[in-house]
Amino acid sequence: MSRSNRRSFLQTTTAVFPTIIASTAIGKDGRAPAGERISVGVIGTGKMCHGYHLNALLKYADVQFAAICEVDKNRRESAKRKIQATYSGKSDYKIPNEYTDFREIIHRDDIDAVLIATPDHWHAIPVIEACKAGKDVYCEKPLTLTILEAQRCIQAARKHKCVVQTGSQQRSSVFGPFRIACELIRSGRIGKIKSVTVGVGGPSKWCDLPAEDLESGLQWDMWLGQAPERPYNSILSARDGVSKPWPQWRAYREYSGGGHTDMGAHHYDIAQWALGMDESGPVEIIPPDDPSTGTGVRYIYANGVEMIHGGPSGCTFTGTEGTLRIDRGHLSADPADAIKEKLADHEVHLYESNDHHRNWLDCIRERKRPVADVEIGARSVTVVHLGNLAYWHGQTLNWDPKNWKFADAEANKWLDGPRRDPWQLPSV
Repeated sequence: MSRSNRRSFLQTTTAVFPTIIASTAIGKDGRAPAGERISVGVIGTGKMCHGYHLNALLKYADVQFAAICEVDKNRRESAKRKIQATYSGKSDYKIPNEYTDFREIIHRDDIDAVLIATPDHWHAIPVIEACKAGKDVYCEKPLTLTILEAQRCIQAARKHKCVVQTGSQQRSSVFGPFRIACELIRSGRIGKIKSVTVGVGGPSKWCDLPAEDLESGLQWDMWLGQAPERPYNSILSARDGVSKPWPQWRAYREYSGGGHTDMGAHHYDIAQWALGMDESGPVEIIPPDDPSTGTGVRYIYANGVEMIHGGPSGCTFTGTEGTLRIDRGHLSADPADAIKEKLADHEVHLYESNDHHRNWLDCIRERKRPVADVEIGARSVTVVHLGNLAYWHGQTLNWDPKNWKFADAEANKWLDGPRRDPWQLPSV
C-alpha cells in the first residue's frame, strides 16, 4: 500500500469507527487490526524517549512501533526490550527493526510517522527529511538548534502537508493548567498585558570538555553529526543513557542553547500563547548591561509588551488590573478573583488537548494541525534563540518576525551556524 493510499485508509477507518480507533482497548484482546495502526519509527531512544515517549505511546492500541534508531547500542537495546515486553504474547505486533542511521527509517514505505527524541542538534535534519519522505513527525522541544532551522522546518511541513507536533506538552495541560491560564489572560482577567517575566535557565557555552576513552557500541561520529569533530566525553553521551541523571549536552552551544532553550522552550511557548503571538514574535531584543550574567534579556513586541528573561520560575504576567503567575504545579493571581470564576462562553477558549501524544495521533488520522504545530514550536524556540544571540554578542537586535530576518545584515549571519559535512541543512 502506497503512502498516500495508507493515509487515505487510516482517515477512512477513523471516519467510520472514530471511537474504536481512539480507544486504548480495541479489537481482539484490546488490539487494533494491524492495518489500522499508525506505524511509528523512533529516532533517538535516550532518557526522554525511554521514560516518557515509549510509555505514552505503548498504551495506545492503534500504534505499532516498527523501527527504532539509536547510535548507542545500550540505549537501542533497552528500548527494544521495553517494546518487546509490551508486545509479548501479541503475535500480530511485530518487534521493531533496529537501525543506527535515521535515513533507513525515513525511507521505509511502511512507516507512517516518526518520533524524534535526539539531542537538539539532531532535530532539524530528520524533521525536514521525514517531511520530504511524507512522514508525520513528533519532535522533542526545543524544535531546533538555530533560527534558520526553525524556518526550514515550517517550510518542509507545509510543502509536504505533514502533521508535525512539537514536544511542548504544557499546551496539553501536562504539569498544570497552562491552557486555562492563557485563556484567562486573553479574556482580560488581569486587564491589558504590559509585561511578562519568564523564569528559566541561561544560555549555553562552547564545549570545553576533556577527551575520554570511548567504549565500543557508540557511533560517536554519528552522534556528533553536524557539530564540530571532537573527542568523546561521557558528559555529552553517557553510555547508560536511560537511568542516570539527564545528560549535560544542553550546556554546550554545539548541541543546544542551554537551560534557556531547555525549559525556555516550554515557558516562552506559554508566554507566546498567552500573548497571541503564535505566528509572530518580538521585534527588539535588548541584552542586559552585563550579558555574561545570562539573565535579564528584554524582548519588546510591536504592541509594546515587554518580556523579560528572569524572575520566578514559569511565567508571570503583569496587566493593568493585576498579575497572574503560571508554572508547573502553580497558578495564582492578584487579585485572586481573576482566576476563581470559571470562563464564560463569551470569553476566550483556546485549542483544547488533554493528551499531547493522542492529539498528535488523532491529527495524523484527521489531517489537522496539532496543538503544538510546527510553526508554534518554531516561533517559540526562535524567541529563545534571539535571546541567546543577544547574550552571546552583547548587542541589541532588531527582528522582523514576518520575514524571519534582522534589520542588520551582519546579524543575519547568526541565523545559522557552520555545519560539518555531510550534514548540511537540507532544502525542502
